Order: sequence, then C-alpha cells, then structure tokens
Amino acid sequence: MDITVKPNTTIINKTDGWRTFKPKFFYDKCISCGFCSRICPEGCIAMENLKQYKKLKPITNYDYCKGCGLCAEECIVKAIVMEKENK
Repeated sequence: MDITVKPNTTIINKTDGWRTFKPKFFYDKCISCGFCSRICPEGCIAMENLKQYKKLKPITNYDYCKGCGLCAEECIVKAIVMEKENK
C-alpha cells in the first residue's frame, strides 16, 4: 500500500486546513515573470490578467496552497512574502 502523495496532486486533496503561512503578493513590485507559477510544487499559482494591471499577475488558489514558501523564496524582485494564516 502506497501512503505517499504524488507531487501536484493537491488539486484532488485540499491542503488549506493545516497551512500555517500563505503567500501575499505585492502586484506593484511584481514584474510578471511567472516564475512563482512555475516553481509552485502543487500548481496552485496561475498567471491571470487583472483589470487594473497591463500584465499577467499571479493568483493563488488557497484551497490547495500548502504554504511551503517556495514562491516567496524564489521571487527575484521579492514581490511575495509569507504571512501568518488567520483562521
């Protein structure tokens, strides 16, 4: 019996119930490189067109975000910080 979870499978298994931190995006600093979207191990960051910005910006599906912080750690312009989850 395999009890491990395969990568990129939280789309079937919501993980927000045990998350401690979540990413907060500063869109004015964001250069729309999309690296956060590509580095997210669960694929829960998507680049979407927001009306007030002329470029694509990252949107997180918090139902599936584990709060690992890879997006914030790897953001080259530091437009993402991890903030404490308030539940």
